[in-house]
Amino acid sequence: MTITSAPASAEAAPAPAAARTYQAWRVLLRRPLGMVAAGYLLIVVVVSVGAPVLAPTDPAAQDLAHALSGPSAAHWLGADRLGRDVLSRLMFGGRITLLSTLEATVVFAVLGIGLGLVAGFRGGWVDRAIARFADLVLALPAIIVLLMFVSVFPGDDAVTMVALGVISCPTLLRVVRGQTLALREELYVKAARLAGLTNLRIMTRHVLPRLSGPVIVQLSLFSAVAVLVQAALSFLGLSTPETRGPSWGNMVGEASQVMSRDPWLLVPTGGVLVLTVLALGLLGDAVRDVTVGRFERTRATARRPAIISTVDTAESADHMLLSVRGLTVALPGEAEDVTVVQDVGFDLAAGEAVGIVGESGCGKTMTARSLLGLLPDGGRVIAGSARFEGRDLAQLTEREHARVRGSRIGLISQEPMAGLDPSFRVGSQLVEVVRRHSRMSRRAGRARARELLELVNLPEPDQVARRYPHELSGGMAQRVAIALALAGDPVLLIADEPTTALDVTVQAEILALLADLRTRLGMAVILVTHDWGVLADLCDRAVVMYAGQIVEQADVAELYRAPRHPYTEGLLAANPHLAATTGDLPAIPGTVPPPAAWPVGCHFRPRCPYATERCGTGPIPLHTATAAHLTRCVHFDQVGSR
Repeated sequence: MTITSAPASAEAAPAPAAARTYQAWRVLLRRPLGMVAAGYLLIVVVVSVGAPVLAPTDPAAQDLAHALSGPSAAHWLGADRLGRDVLSRLMFGGRITLLSTLEATVVFAVLGIGLGLVAGFRGGWVDRAIARFADLVLALPAIIVLLMFVSVFPGDDAVTMVALGVISCPTLLRVVRGQTLALREELYVKAARLAGLTNLRIMTRHVLPRLSGPVIVQLSLFSAVAVLVQAALSFLGLSTPETRGPSWGNMVGEASQVMSRDPWLLVPTGGVLVLTVLALGLLGDAVRDVTVGRFERTRATARRPAIISTVDTAESADHMLLSVRGLTVALPGEAEDVTVVQDVGFDLAAGEAVGIVGESGCGKTMTARSLLGLLPDGGRVIAGSARFEGRDLAQLTEREHARVRGSRIGLISQEPMAGLDPSFRVGSQLVEVVRRHSRMSRRAGRARARELLELVNLPEPDQVARRYPHELSGGMAQRVAIALALAGDPVLLIADEPTTALDVTVQAEILALLADLRTRLGMAVILVTHDWGVLADLCDRAVVMYAGQIVEQADVAELYRAPRHPYTEGLLAANPHLAATTGDLPAIPGTVPPPAAWPVGCHFRPRCPYATERCGTGPIPLHTATAAHLTRCVHFDQVGSR
């Protein structure tokens, strides 16, 4: 069966990427209170920073003739008991209050976001240590701690506000940690790890932007609290003495002392505090709404059980690109580890394509992902080896695996949309991976990204690079996923059911593309599939898996012509491409047993029409049916006789 190369199917072009920014502004404009709050805060910041130039008079200049006077042409907001201009003092006082608030907020953000990201992303003992630190800080009485710092460092606003940021950071830390724990399981994060990105890069670029909503809310609320705390300390005379200049807090304190004679003085001084706190809250809510609207959460979990056994398969092959021997993988169970992949062994030469085929739950994906160190939490290789370019992949540390992923071995997932970060444009994600594996400028990275999009036959690559993942069709997304897998120039490409979610026409295009790329780039390919048609189109040899074991290996043509295992025979009989056009489609009775229920001896025995007592007496080794045809069946010479 052959498929000729076809051009990428025409797909409806979505709205341009600029429409996304336009939508964000529309969302913000629909919140007039947020816009008013932003305008007010901008004015406060500008007049405070520019107070030396913009203030009508010197804040310390006294005009005793107008002491405690209300608003007038000489003093727009009135004058205090010493005749000092209230407006000028508010402008200069904003410098101290806003600077103190900024100091506290920066400490709050750096500690809360940084520690929360690390705790949630790394997990384990790091998570426990940071969580205990947060619990300890939360247990401290905040007011007493602040008063202690005020007494030890009298009049030092910077120390007091830094202390406020430290004792408050656990609230943000907990929010960020909880969100990160959920986001680290997203498939696009795992895809970033597969592409070889460092943990720091993944956390800052692919996890942190998705936390922007709750983080912005926490920062706006804390900023409002910091304004009030600084003002309260100044009001009590515990911070920013009058000799160092006015602040909003000590201005409120002065106004309270003359309230019986001139209540107006409380209006501008207290009003600016109230409006600033209110504006911070409103602006935080508005920006949060706009930011959250940018992200479309995608959840996908794929956890597979495994298998049990230990039988070696073949002699080592040093000349092979990849040589797997006796690979056995276990996952954590309720009482003990459960073997999910057992005694898997096969070879892969440079430029060769090998397909792993079988029903769902047979261990195909687990075998492929074990080569990349991408097993589920707690999963581990407990036996065997997988030698690749002179190194045993089964023995690599996480850091060593990161150097192999993306650069030497690429992976194409069956769900390309889940592997693309919805927060960034396609071109940006491609440039990131390209620059991770090749030292080049951003401009050169963009040129290389365009080449990759052209390589996978995407029309108008510049336009595609400017789109977000949700603006792509399924076929376009799969081509982008292939481009990402090729960004590090790998010598081995693992394709995990790359056409499962696509329609027949797009399937044919993707298969033709993979075959063409294999020929042009000389890559070896491991194809995980349950589709015999896909196997025949792309692969030279086939590995049939059942219940965690390899039950048959042979050239694809040989396997089609003369299967030597009852399971392979049953799969081929149930293949719609080969079945008769009349009557019911043949099916194998029963289902794949879970690892804990594997039968003794042959795992296929309960479903096998050839089974005898001999099949259940002990482990079944691989037998040589012909020179290049292996089968795990004691009755292989009878297969096909019924």
